[in-house]
Amino acid sequence: MSGHSKWHNIQKTKGVMDAKRSQTFTKLSRELIVAVKTGGSGDPDNNFRLATVVAKAKAANMPNDSIKRAIDRAVGAGSGDSYENITYEGYGPSGVAVIVEALTDNRQRTAPEVRHLMDKYGKGMGTAGCVSWSFDQKGVLVLEQEGRDEDEVMMDALDAGAEDVEAYDSVYEITTAPDDFGKVLEALQDKGYTFLSAAVEMVPQTYVKLEKEEDIKNMEKLIETLEENDDVQNVYHNWDQGDD
Repeated sequence: MSGHSKWHNIQKTKGVMDAKRSQTFTKLSRELIVAVKTGGSGDPDNNFRLATVVAKAKAANMPNDSIKRAIDRAVGAGSGDSYENITYEGYGPSGVAVIVEALTDNRQRTAPEVRHLMDKYGKGMGTAGCVSWSFDQKGVLVLEQEGRDEDEVMMDALDAGAEDVEAYDSVYEITTAPDDFGKVLEALQDKGYTFLSAAVEMVPQTYVKLEKEEDIKNMEKLIETLEENDDVQNVYHNWDQGDD
């Protein structure tokens, strides 16, 4: 499926994030806290996971002071703020693959809520691994073209260690191996690049086009209600949203 569909999906997701900025920052703060505790350090230079989340937070325009407060809170929190990562997999309308990443302090609350939404608007929750095999984990950096020469962006990105660069509409999408995401991001930032979004994501290998209006409405509602859940950090899917 065309890369244009990938960017259109990202663009629509980013629009939802911008419209719910306060909730987005709350979720990013939680992710920063977990990254500090998991990585054992509040220094992004010594904690790859933290560096990745910081990059994601900055791309979402989270203020530097808010990022620092979340990190400082995690460093000084001791055994508090006990969250765990949980991934749920399932199916939207017409078999659209859906992956939900959550951070929760109570899986007995989160699992039934996600299952209910999957059942209500999709085809239900599946077992671990039922759809994730059809996604690849990639570092994804998206920047506005803004008159930048494609060959120059390609050269800078590949020199930094990126895997590929593709041009869609008004943006460039740079992809990296997950382990190379941090160094590529830092190298390009040093060259003056700024990004619309930057994160390690689950990228679909193929996409599904929905034809029925009811399926489209249910898929939109499934994504919207999952993203509104405070425990849900990321929602990935292989719905080709096209230009609708």
